[in-house]
Formats: sequence, structure tokens, C-alpha cells
Amino acid sequence: MTTETKYEPQRMQPLVAMRALKELIADPEKTEEVFEIIKAMSGNALFDAFQRFRKTETGRRILGEKHELLETLKNRDALREMEPGSLGRAYLNFVETEQLTADGLVEASERDEEILDPDLRLFAQRMRDQHDLWHVLTGYGRDTFGEACLLSFTYAQTGNRGLGLIAFIGTIKIARELGSGVYKASWRAFRAGKRAAWLPQQYWEHLLAKPLEEVRQELGITPPETYREILDDYRLANA
Repeated sequence: MTTETKYEPQRMQPLVAMRALKELIADPEKTEEVFEIIKAMSGNALFDAFQRFRKTETGRRILGEKHELLETLKNRDALREMEPGSLGRAYLNFVETEQLTADGLVEASERDEEILDPDLRLFAQRMRDQHDLWHVLTGYGRDTFGEACLLSFTYAQTGNRGLGLIAFIGTIKIARELGSGVYKASWRAFRAGKRAAWLPQQYWEHLLAKPLEEVRQELGITPPETYREILDDYRLANA
């Protein structure tokens, strides 16, 4: 029997988002404004996703075990022992190549600490911690273009309007440099997110040991061909 989660409905704050957006446009280095925009425009997206999550068999199991995904992702020795070609080894290679730490997003996200309900907070933390796994799974890189495409994909998965707004703004900005094909890549990323299985409910602790391509097939993840073509053309032109 599940207990009712205590949660205060969140209103979207478009005026707060607009002020943060103006600050971000004036000074792109103010990355904290990105989180301000997301927070202002997210509304009830997190809670709605949590309600969906807790109704799944996997979600109920994760909430029952109270296991934090972050602890698994931080255990690099265990990841290194996984088979070559596995999702876990691909993730390890990604974070080491990019010089990332699994808890790197923790410092940037303060909202999780404001969530009083332990189950909702656990879900919010899992959503935060699987971001780089989604990079590996989808094939979108950590370049600005790749991040924008992944945000489009994530918006399709979560319905979080804050993420959608940031993806839209990023796409417009990147298109000025890389051309109109960026819009096509962003739209295809969104469509890919719609077609794929719902990633927030996945038991990543088990999927890490599986072959990456098998996981992609299982979850319906398609190669980001348009993104790769545009990025390759740009790099070739500027070589």
C-alpha cells in the first residue's frame, strides 16, 4: 500500500523566467540563470513524472530499496570491471574523457534539497544523476549543440517546459553558427524522445552491465544521424 506524497503544487513563473533569460542573454557565462529558468517554468512536471514512476513495477521496487543511483555511478572500480561494450564501460569512458564526476550535477542543483518527501526527493535525484547516462545512450555529446539536442529529447520524455524553453533558446543560438539544419536536428531529438521507452523508470543499476547496443535496441533509442552530420560538416569546414 502506497502512502500519499505531500507536495505543494508549483506555479510556473514566466516573469521570473524572463528576467533570468535577459540576464543570460546579457551574460552567457551566468549559467545559474539556466537553472533559474528551469525552476521557474517547470511547474508540476517533476511531481507528475514521479506519480507516473511510482505506478510502475520498477518504480515501486526502486522506492522500496531506497537505493541511490549516484552511489552506483560513483563506483568506478565496479564500472571498470564490466565487459567492454557495456553501457557501464561506455559511461565510464564518457565521464573520464570529459573529466566529469558522477556527483558533478549535485552542486548545480539545489532544488532537490527543498523536497521534503523522501520518495519524491529520491526520484528527483535519480532524474538528475542519469543525465550523463542519457548522453551515452542517445549519442549526443557534451558540446553545446549536443546538450541542446539532449534537452529536446529530455523535454519529450518529461514534459518539463523549463527544459523545453532552454532547448528552444539554445537551438536558436546554435543555428546562427551552424545553420538551419540545427532546427531539424533538435526536432528529430524531440521525436526520438517521444518514440523511446520512458527512461526515468529504467533500472539503470541493472542496465549498466548490458551491452550498450542491446540497451539502445531495448529502449528504442535511434542514432542521432542529423546531429552527427551537422557536427562533422562543421568540424571539417573548420579543420
